[in-house]
Amino acid sequence: MHFCDFVLNKLQKVVDNVFLCGYYKGATNVKKKSQMLKGAFAMDWLDVKGKTVIVTGGSSGIGAAIVEELCELGINVVNADLREGSFTHENLLFSQTDVTSPESVEQTVATAVEKFQTIDAVVNNAGINIPALLVDEELTEGGKFQINEQIFNKMIAINQKGVYLMGQAVGRVMVKQGYGVIINMSSECGLEGSEGQSVYAATKAAVNSFTRSWAKELGKKGVRVVGIAPGIMEETGLRTIEYETALAYTRGITVEQLRAGYSNTKTIPLGRDGKLSEVADLVAYFVSGRSSYVDGVTVNVAGGKTRG
Repeated sequence: MHFCDFVLNKLQKVVDNVFLCGYYKGATNVKKKSQMLKGAFAMDWLDVKGKTVIVTGGSSGIGAAIVEELCELGINVVNADLREGSFTHENLLFSQTDVTSPESVEQTVATAVEKFQTIDAVVNNAGINIPALLVDEELTEGGKFQINEQIFNKMIAINQKGVYLMGQAVGRVMVKQGYGVIINMSSECGLEGSEGQSVYAATKAAVNSFTRSWAKELGKKGVRVVGIAPGIMEETGLRTIEYETALAYTRGITVEQLRAGYSNTKTIPLGRDGKLSEVADLVAYFVSGRSSYVDGVTVNVAGGKTRG
C-alpha cells in the first residue's frame, strides 16, 4: 500500500469513528458532516477556543461573517455595533457601540474585560463608504455626488477615528497583558485608489499606515498589528441601491452596467469574486498563535487583482 493510500485509509477510519461516537449527531448529510469535521479540525489546528475577540461592525457584511466564524471556533466574541445582528450564539455578546465616541468605545472594552477578563484580539471592521467625486461639473441634485464636508467628516470619523479610538482602548489592555493582536480592516482601494471613492480610499490608506506604525510601537510590548484588504467580494445587504446609484454616477455608467461589472471577473486572476468566509478565515488565522511572526503588514484578499 502506498503511503498516501495508507494515510487516507487511516484518516477515513478516524472520520468514521468520530461519527460513530456521536459527536456529530446533528449532521444528517454528508455535506453537513464534512463542514462540521472541517470546523473541528480547524479549531484544533488554530487552538483559539476560549480566546476573546472584539469585532466592530459585526452585525452585517464582512463583520457578520467574522463574528459567526469566530463563535463557531469556540472564541468569545463581543460584537461592537450600533444595532444587534441576527446571528445568535452562546459565545456571542452584543455591546452597542458608536466607534466615533470615546466614551462608547471605552465602555465596550470595559464590558469585554469584565465579562472575559482578557482581550486577545480586536477586529477594527466598522466602516462606511459614500461614493462622491472631487469635482462634479454638473452639480447633479444640488451637488449630491460631490465631496463636501459632511461626507468627508463622516467617513473620517467612522473609518479612521473609529479605528484609532478602539485600537487605543484595546491597545492599553493588551500592553498591560503583554500580548494581543489588533486586526485593521482595510481595502484594496487603500493601495490602488478608486474612481468615485477617493475619500474612502484615503481612509483605508490611513488605516494601512496605522497598521505599519502601531506594529513598530507595540511589537516590543508583545502586541501585533496586522491588516486585511478585501477586494471585490460577494454581494451583501450593504450594497444598497443608494450606494450603487452614487457609484454608478461617479463613473458615468448606469446601475445595470455597474452590476454587470461586478460579475465581470476578467480583471481578477483567480476569475471570481471573494467569499466573506475567506476574509473570516484570515481573521481566525491572525487571532491564532499560528501567525505569531506576522506583524505590521496588510494582506490583500483580492484574488490576485491588486499589486499588494
